[in-house]
Amino acid sequence: MSKKDLAYVKQRFAKIRYYLGEGFTLLRPVKDVDSILADVVITDEMRKRVDYYCKLNASFQASVESQSVGNFKKAKSFVYFADLKKVVRHFSKENRFDYRFGDIVNVPEVPAFLKSRPIDSDNAYSVLLKLNAVRHYAFYEDPYSFDDKKPLAVWRGANHQKARKEFVRMYHESSFADIGHSNEKRSNDIGFKGFLSVQEQLAYKYVVSIEGHDVATNLKWLMASNSLCMMKKPRFETWFMEGTLKAGVHYVELAEDFSDLEEKVNYYNHHPEEAKWIIKNANAYVTPFLDHRQEKIISLLVAQKYFSLQG
Repeated sequence: MSKKDLAYVKQRFAKIRYYLGEGFTLLRPVKDVDSILADVVITDEMRKRVDYYCKLNASFQASVESQSVGNFKKAKSFVYFADLKKVVRHFSKENRFDYRFGDIVNVPEVPAFLKSRPIDSDNAYSVLLKLNAVRHYAFYEDPYSFDDKKPLAVWRGANHQKARKEFVRMYHESSFADIGHSNEKRSNDIGFKGFLSVQEQLAYKYVVSIEGHDVATNLKWLMASNSLCMMKKPRFETWFMEGTLKAGVHYVELAEDFSDLEEKVNYYNHHPEEAKWIIKNANAYVTPFLDHRQEKIISLLVAQKYFSLQG
């Protein structure tokens, strides 16, 4: 079995576990939100996150296409449905809400629950919840210390977007990075190098993160690792609050055209303590997202704020 096939099998098993787990969760008796929150101590940091995800501060009306909690049924993607259902099910069946599934890069015309939104815009109508978590919140054990990793940058991924194609074209033959795309359907395109597992990527000191349709899928596991994240300033954000990440603190910012990648690799090869400091900050940033109970409470508070503002 090839390493790609093995990774695919592991991913399928993870999804099967997710489907079974979420299925059982949705079959359990429902506790109302007030009962769940009754003994919860809500910290200032939790409140800040709630207000970041739901920036609404005025009453609004749900659209005519909105769903009621009681009638919300599976539509299209089970993973999106399950992640949303397990939050709203704790509220009154008469409450109504709008939602958008998928990689959303525009702000909806009415306040709606969704996975992603643009950062640099008036995005209050985009209310973030932790949707499609099975894909975006997979973390991996990093067996290497920063000092033991290869002093190179690495990137693998699909090359559908223009920015990714240009990045691969620039660096697929570089001596300071292992850059290539893994799209077998476009194996004749420049820079095709095939699949590289997460564990194999973790053997490198620097991992590049590039946004796709919306956010970069590898950003979460990368910031939880002992490798240094290199990326352009993010344009989109999710539950991970990419808009709050600080260049030089949580990641190394690359130029818009990626032209300074070699310069940044050389700099941190000569300044490893600075790289480790950024990695330490990135790890600390990830830590709150690993607290499953707190994540659930914050999700409920986001939905509670959304429903309380409906006219």
